[in-house]
Amino acid sequence: MKDSPEILAARAEVDRSRARVMATAHELQERLSPKVLAKDAWQGAKEKGAGLAEDAVDAVRARPLTATGVVAAITMFLAREPLIDLAGRMVDGVGEKRKSRKARKAASKQRVTEKAND
Repeated sequence: MKDSPEILAARAEVDRSRARVMATAHELQERLSPKVLAKDAWQGAKEKGAGLAEDAVDAVRARPLTATGVVAAITMFLAREPLIDLAGRMVDGVGEKRKSRKARKAASKQRVTEKAND
């Protein structure tokens, strides 16, 4: 039995459609492969990071004093324990100096008093 021209045309159209569907399926398979997805995600993250860095630089240029204050505050927060220890040592040092100065004055007065009594 011989196929009619309409059936041959329909089979040719089916073959073309099947080829298009298969090409689309292969393209989707390639796009959705883990390697391609990971590469696209990494590229997106790099672009986002570059954009954030550029925004940060623009913000610092617009308000340098504010940015300096923020950096100083963060630094002080991170270094709070060593700064507290340093301040304590400085206060203790000032207290020791006062005590030794008072002791020297008292000793001097005592010597003067002793000389006066002699």
